[in-house]
This record gives sequence, C-alpha cells and structure tokens, in this order.
Amino acid sequence: MIEIKDLVFSYGKDLVLENISTHLEEGRIYGLLGENGVGKTTLLTLLCGLKKAGRGSILTDGENPFDRSPSLLEKQYYLPDEVAPVAMGAAEYAKERGRFWPNYDHNLFLQIMKEFETEPGQVMSKMSAGQLKKTYISFALATGAKYLFMDEPTNGLDIPSKSQFRSAIMSHTSEDSTIVISTHQVRDLENIIDPVIILDKRDVLLNATMEEISSKLYFDYGTAFKEDALFREPLPGGLLQVMPNHDGQESKVNIEALFNAVHAHKALIKEMFNSVKEEA
Repeated sequence: MIEIKDLVFSYGKDLVLENISTHLEEGRIYGLLGENGVGKTTLLTLLCGLKKAGRGSILTDGENPFDRSPSLLEKQYYLPDEVAPVAMGAAEYAKERGRFWPNYDHNLFLQIMKEFETEPGQVMSKMSAGQLKKTYISFALATGAKYLFMDEPTNGLDIPSKSQFRSAIMSHTSEDSTIVISTHQVRDLENIIDPVIILDKRDVLLNATMEEISSKLYFDYGTAFKEDALFREPLPGGLLQVMPNHDGQESKVNIEALFNAVHAHKALIKEMFNSVKEEA
C-alpha cells in the first residue's frame, strides 16, 4: 500500500505538485494521466525515492521511499521514459543487475525477450530504440518487484510490440503488485489499466476504478444529441458523449473522453467521485 498525503514538490520557485493526496492499493495497474507539465514523471520519481518531497509524505508499506532503505529498494523498480544504451549484451546486463532484486528471475527475462522477439545476446548500445525499450521492460518485469513504476513504456514501440507489452504486463506480474504506468498513449493501455488516476498540479482530479467510473458516468455511442453531456466528440456516423449516469446503465469507458470530461468539469467530477469514496 502506498499512501500519499499533502504532497508538495517544487524545482526552486517553480511549484510542480501542491497538496497531492491519494493512495495506491495492491493488485492494481494504475494508469497515471495528466496534461504536459502537471508532474507525472516527478510523481513517479518521488514514489521511487529519487526525489525528496518538499512537504507532505509518501509511505510505501510504512517506509519513506527517499530513505532508500534496502528493504524497500528491493521491492520496487522504476523504468524511465528514456533508457540507457549500455555497451553490454542484454542477457549479461540483466544477470548482473538482477542481483539487486531477490526475486529476479533470469529465465523469465529470457522468456519475455523471446515474446518481444528481441535477441538477448545483442549489445544494448547497438539496439534500435524499440529493441532497447523492450529489453528494459523485460528486465523490469523479471525483477519480480512488488512496486513497478513505468514512465511512457510504450513510447518507441511499434504496433505489434505494444500488443506484446500488454500481454507481458498481464502475464508476468503478481496478484499483489502495484503498477503505476504514466502515459499519453491511453489507447495503447486502456484495456489493462484499472484504476485511472488523472493528475493536476494542485489536485488528484480522479482516482477511480473502471467500475466506479461506469457507475457514475455513462458513455453514449449514439446519434442523438444529449443536452446534459459533459463532453462530446464526433464519431463516424454519430457521437461519443459522456454524461452523468442517472439510471445505472452499463457502458464501455473511453479513457480519452473521460480525460476530457474530467478536465472540463473538475469540481463536478471531484464531487461525484468523492461521494463514491464516502459511501464506500
């Protein structure tokens, strides 16, 4: 369990995060969404202890990540957007670095590399950007880390590799893992992320499961214009509209439309979903 309370962070006088509070549960794959510059990458680096909070707190299983205690470090892994082209063979690199994670499984690393159709004997500095990213994803999953933080992991991947990534995440993470994936490419991940976190500089606008979202919001894929729509966009032959779900109807959540509806009605969405938490 990760508890974030009244978190504040700034770069000098540039305030990035202000009074951010939320929690992350075990057994979840969180999609971390937000506009450019709201602090998604900063939040990930705070969660893994690479940066220190200005004020407020983060506790992961009761520990402060910035303390960098071995007991917590061996349970987490951070995959940045940009990864280093190391002058080592992929398998050699993974075997050497894997010693820092007691649950690291080298055979699993080799298996995932095979699923990604990437050669584990290849020198990483000679790989394409996509091959390099797949090598680091394979290693991240093979560490067996309970807490996995991934920043734009599908950047640089082609269409088949994105499908392979989704399959790998679902197949090679444990039931008690907490995975946080920051992304702009929501269509790449919308079938695997649940819950969704939408971040703003001064707030967590939403932290809700797909079930909670669909219970409060209805996604209409029709042709009739809805007066109470919070967001609408044209589709071939009709409209996609997001509106309050007054009748408890079921619908398929569209994350891009959800994101736009949340940003257009921040206060309303917070009120709607805070009431869900209070009722629970």
